[in-house]
Amino acid sequence: MVVVIVVAVLALLAGLAANRWLRPRLLSVADDEGMAVKDLVGPMLTLTVLLLAFVLVTASGSYGKAEVASRGEARAVDQLVESAEYAPAEQRSKVQADAVCYARAVSRQEWPAMSDGHGSAAPSVWSTDLRRTFGKLEGKPVFGMLTAADNKRSEERDERLTQATASIPSAIFWFLLVTLIVTVMALGVCLPRKNNRGQLITLAVITALLTTALCIIRDVDRPFGGITSVDSTAITETERQAERDFLAHSSAGEIPCDADGNRRATTT
Repeated sequence: MVVVIVVAVLALLAGLAANRWLRPRLLSVADDEGMAVKDLVGPMLTLTVLLLAFVLVTASGSYGKAEVASRGEARAVDQLVESAEYAPAEQRSKVQADAVCYARAVSRQEWPAMSDGHGSAAPSVWSTDLRRTFGKLEGKPVFGMLTAADNKRSEERDERLTQATASIPSAIFWFLLVTLIVTVMALGVCLPRKNNRGQLITLAVITALLTTALCIIRDVDRPFGGITSVDSTAITETERQAERDFLAHSSAGEIPCDADGNRRATTT
């Protein structure tokens, strides 16, 4: 994001410098003549705005999917915990404990990793444990409820991890940046050298708006790593509820993981 801002400012300064030193040699017009403010908003600016708008819609869609998947995963884990109440005591405690550890691993380990577009192997440890426990319940009515919730959890997690990676290729982002540079420089060259306060202000505002749009695109295209990132509130709340349900029948010492979702060394 800093690169975008720096490059945009340099492009603006280069355009103004070209207006002062190159324009007199290229055009034989008076210093107070040039394009009017309304003429600055021409085809090039229109093309730039359309490109930014199209890419912004794409990035926003990815952000929305990431948020929906995060909440869907949290609901699926909560459903696992609630469905486990219908299982025998041993399996009930195992499923609920694994759900607590899974939620901890997601919020403490996988969430930070997603800021760089990566996942974590920590939650998979507990999803594997869950499936092992389900095998002992095969044939019982609760088996279908648990497997359905777990399948939903798996699907939502996969979607969340997919949306953690950038949806806009780097080539497109750099193309937009180059387009912004060319547009700003071209507008700067066309400014009159005198009596140009209104045009200068307009150009500065246009540059700021285009730069802001590109920064927003960059930010929302990283749903878990930008300023407006999707937080882990949903899965953290699910962890709290799962731990509450588990502690209703067992002690905290029986949870087989630490606060970060790592398996305790003493657990077999």
